[in-house]
This record gives sequence, structure tokens and C-alpha cells, in this order.
Amino acid sequence: MSNIKLILGSKSPRRQALIQELGFPVEIRTKEVEEVYPETLAAEDVPEYLAKLKAAPLKDQLVENEILVTSDTIVVLGDEVLGKPAGAEESKEMLSRLSGNTHSVITGVCLTSNQKQLTFSTRTEVFFSELTLAEIEHYIEKFEPFDKAGSYGIQEWIGYIGVSKIEGCYYNVMGLPLHDLYTSLKSNFL
Repeated sequence: MSNIKLILGSKSPRRQALIQELGFPVEIRTKEVEEVYPETLAAEDVPEYLAKLKAAPLKDQLVENEILVTSDTIVVLGDEVLGKPAGAEESKEMLSRLSGNTHSVITGVCLTSNQKQLTFSTRTEVFFSELTLAEIEHYIEKFEPFDKAGSYGIQEWIGYIGVSKIEGCYYNVMGLPLHDLYTSLKSNFL
């Protein structure tokens, strides 16, 4: 399809599996970055800010035809950003708040080559049914969703029983909006 190689700057097994599906050669490169953003930043701007932050320590390693893909996904309930829970109690609190409500999942993506850098965001609305405390506790115990924004993975049990519908990209909720990523690569790098 093209002679580009994608460099994924993420340790997420979900993102690694998803990006492979685009059909490009993929290499994983990561550097630890403290995911901190200015408190004055609007919630919808946080993912792009963090995606760009994750690209910074990796961009000098790029060679010709390599495109670095970094991203960050957040869950927004009202105007509050729900990050990754610190443990079971915080996970239970987050899932209780999401229960019976609609929230936004926003993924910011940063694409970086030797010549340019661009960012974009994708938003998906997720509708949760009412969850019982027993369902929430079962999910936390069996799936330990502590590495996921909002404390859940839509592709796991809680997504099967709790998500009544979505408006937008399913893969965005998993952490990488494949359609928008491919479209951006095609428009700007191929």
C-alpha cells in the first residue's frame, strides 16, 4: 500500500493490536512521560495535549518514511476528566458514576514525521445502563480495569452488559480511532 512504517509510542496492548489491523509495518517504541496537563486546559483539549507530550521524547529517533503515532484517551463525565483509577475503590466510584449516564470518550492522536506533526481528536458518546453494585464489583474483581481511563474496557464484560449504545467510533472507545487515523495518514503522509 505504501512504503511508510508506523512507530507506535504506546505500551497499551489494545492499541498495539488495533494498529496492526491497518496493514502497515509497525514497530513499538516507548519512553516514559509524566502525563500531566495544565489545570486550565479544557477537557476536550487534554487528549491532544498528552498525545503531543508523548511524542516529544521519540520524535528525534525518526528516520525517513517513519510516522510516529502517539495517543491518549480520556473519559469525560459532565466537565470532569476521569483518568485511570488508582485502585479498586476509585474504580468502583468511577463506574458507579458512569452507571445510568452518558459520557464522552475522547482520544487525541499525534502523528509525527521528520517533516511535520499534526494532531486530531475523535469523540464518541457512550450510554451506560444502570449497573448494580454486584455487577461493578464482579467486573473490578475479574478484569482489574486499573489501566483504563474511566475504569472500563468496552471490549470486556462490562461493555457487553453495561453499554446500551454508542454514537461514534467503537475503536475510539478502545483507545485508537482507526478510521480517523487511517484517513489522516492517507491525507497527510501517503
